[in-house]
Amino acid sequence: MLDGCCPWPKELVDQYVSQGFWENYTLGDILDRTAWYFPKREALIGISPVNGETRDTYSELRSKVDHLALHLLRLGFKPNDRVILQLPNIPEFVYIYFALHRIGAIPVLCLPPHRLSEVGYIAQETDAIGYVIPSEFRGFDYLELAKEVQEKAPKLEKILVAGTDAPEGTIALAELLEDPLEDKYDEKYLKSFRPDPMNVAVFQLSGGTTGLQKVIPHTHNDYICCCKFSALMVGHNPYSAFLASAPIAHNFSLSAPGLHGTVYFGGKTVLALDASPETVMSLVEAEKITYLNGVPTMIINWLNYLEEAHLDLSALKVLAGGGFKVNAELGRRVKATFGFPVQQNFGMGEGFHACTRLDDPEERILGTQGQPLTPGDIVKVVDDDGVEVPRGEMGELWAKGPTVVRGYYNSEERNKEAFDPDGFYKTGDMVRQDSEGYLTLEGRNKDMINRGGEKISAEEIENLILGHPSVLNTAVVAMPDPLFGEKSCAYVILNTGKGLPFEDLKTFLLEKKIAKFKLPERLEVVEEFPLTSMAKVSKKELRADIAGKLDKENRDK
Repeated sequence: MLDGCCPWPKELVDQYVSQGFWENYTLGDILDRTAWYFPKREALIGISPVNGETRDTYSELRSKVDHLALHLLRLGFKPNDRVILQLPNIPEFVYIYFALHRIGAIPVLCLPPHRLSEVGYIAQETDAIGYVIPSEFRGFDYLELAKEVQEKAPKLEKILVAGTDAPEGTIALAELLEDPLEDKYDEKYLKSFRPDPMNVAVFQLSGGTTGLQKVIPHTHNDYICCCKFSALMVGHNPYSAFLASAPIAHNFSLSAPGLHGTVYFGGKTVLALDASPETVMSLVEAEKITYLNGVPTMIINWLNYLEEAHLDLSALKVLAGGGFKVNAELGRRVKATFGFPVQQNFGMGEGFHACTRLDDPEERILGTQGQPLTPGDIVKVVDDDGVEVPRGEMGELWAKGPTVVRGYYNSEERNKEAFDPDGFYKTGDMVRQDSEGYLTLEGRNKDMINRGGEKISAEEIENLILGHPSVLNTAVVAMPDPLFGEKSCAYVILNTGKGLPFEDLKTFLLEKKIAKFKLPERLEVVEEFPLTSMAKVSKKELRADIAGKLDKENRDK
């Protein structure tokens, strides 16, 4: 196990292997196995910024991955090197992602909206030596971002570019995919770099409740376990077709079951460059998509679009909602439109997942987030003292199992807070568990805002707002939103004689180079904050205050 990671106890490793949860495969192995069984079956479809529409069979995909992996070795990449991967939904993401696994390097998964604040911090936290970017995406210059990140993280030596513009000093992925190799770089040489399945396969990023993201290390074994059981829950088989509409670096699109689960069972993955209804629904029709997932905001937009559009979506068998709970009204709309119920998904980067089964009764699907993903999962619902509450009562969800990590990377102090001595991860999610083990998500007890599936740390934004010269104090809280579930509202107390227009605050925050989805979407200027009995800011009262104001505004319309 990589230094800085919490190792799995040997007795648990032996248990999960003997019970079949872990197969001692690597992510590269599952691609190899499927390419051997189904070499001519379509594996990957997407739009490359260099080559346009790309359609790879499993044989072609494996060949590109291996060729790229050998070039990475030639360039000096080594096992356990950390490489930040910040690409949109393009085929190059899949090529480089599996190529890094081939040589035992570790992809660090960032999202396209992340900016210097997030990427620079993660580069330093992980000691990354490589950074993979598009040259440009949606009008943003990632080449300039890469220069800024390198200034913050001098160890970041190699910039790999998936695009038509790879300036001097960077490495063009397109050229690596085309360039021949010296004789020493062959399949036998590549196989010598196969990682141990208990090594770290990928670094995912936590939404974080205490500042910026925490780094989540998943092994090959636990990550494959997640994708395998997730794929079984949606009925994946070699004829399945998955459309990745959310960013492919998201756990939902990557491994729950996502790309991994589709490759595991030999289906095809289609990459959507955006989640607009026009793009997504046209691909569902054209590619005969059988499985589609998205956060509720995306699903609402798709359903609204389908009220006017007339498409043949008869191949679609499963529509899964995640990120935050799908309410009963939306669930009924899904069934009325597609003829089958939505699948509820509830999970987190740390590895725990729950979902409804396809044959669950409708009241379970509409009213709960399902049962834990694997038979090896153990959950507890506890009170503030860590004592289990009776079934049906609300408490915080604690979980452990074959998909749940043992701790964050290089975070000894945070691990003491987030994990108990028995290995239970304290999720911060408030749930109820019924007599049959179904979980209903009620909210969070941590200081985090869930904006349509994107997690925003209130503390991170508060620390930035406090840097504004007009601000004396601030508290950022979640406010209800019918489309995104939650948005953030910034309460501020101003310095005497100062003013703060909302647009000025947003401009100030954007200058800190944070992702735009983290911006507050409402500003409330107050004279003082309500306090708890411990003299802390009562965010519970602030959340109630903004919810009341929104309710009144809606009634007055």
